[in-house]
Amino acid sequence: MRYGFYLPTRGPTATRDGILSLARAGERLGLHSAMVADHIVFPVESDSPYPYTLDGKHPGTGDALETFTILGLVAGATERLRLVTSVLVLPYRNPVLTAKLVASLDVLSGGRVTLGVGVGWLKEEFEALDSPDFDRRGTVTDEWLTIFKQLWTTSPATFDGRFYRYADIRCEPFPLQKPHPPIWVGGHSTAALRRTARYGDGWHPVGAIAASPLPPQEMTAHLQRLRQMTEAEGRDFDALTISYKAPLYDTSIPDRDGSRRSFSGTAEEIADDIRAFAAIGVHELIFDFRGSAIAESIERLERFAAEVIPLVGR
Repeated sequence: MRYGFYLPTRGPTATRDGILSLARAGERLGLHSAMVADHIVFPVESDSPYPYTLDGKHPGTGDALETFTILGLVAGATERLRLVTSVLVLPYRNPVLTAKLVASLDVLSGGRVTLGVGVGWLKEEFEALDSPDFDRRGTVTDEWLTIFKQLWTTSPATFDGRFYRYADIRCEPFPLQKPHPPIWVGGHSTAALRRTARYGDGWHPVGAIAASPLPPQEMTAHLQRLRQMTEAEGRDFDALTISYKAPLYDTSIPDRDGSRRSFSGTAEEIADDIRAFAAIGVHELIFDFRGSAIAESIERLERFAAEVIPLVGR
């Protein structure tokens, strides 16, 4: 099992020193990857339901550092950490510019980028950015992925799509990773599974929270569907990376039925949960160690590395 962790993007810990301290601690402790979320603006009021809380409200207060800027900072201060967008909302950015940003970061980081992608949920943010129509965001995302793969492997390139077109352009240098940086698709809807099967190198759902529990038995059913979809596309399911995002909980926060939440409790209980997810085919677990202060975040990360990882093994 590999492990990843989230870097702060907003709030008092989202500073240069805070981000670098946590990133360097994760690398020092042997974690595999660092995740950065993606928001650009927040509406003062919103009717868009957030999919990962029971009340549909996003916990943010309006501030957010930009994703590629954070990853550029971290790339220059680390040597081994994978740099993961988790997840980049593809319709927010021009596809040619995004392809260039990803390729440049991959070159300058020594080939450490993983592109986690999603379609987004915040309609008012789409509107503020003058992004393609919110209701067509899935189709737009698929087209952007097609553009990325072309621009990362072909030069000169020509594309004539439903939402974007160009002719005889060069977008070099290509990424260091071949054929291109891995693409992980977020979400666990049917559309997300289909997108993974068609375009993805990995599947990257959120689980172990009240609004999205995804326990092992449910994950197993999704993985079976994903295998069928991937094979129907003529692709190799076993080549996909399965990366599962989850918090670490105190036992004082039970599941909805009063039982212990996954990844909560003692070190041995958390290790048992990790073994259960490894047994069904999860390759990487992404935990959220972020606290109200960077020192608290690092302490949580260090405790996990010292108490849990040795019980499971690497």
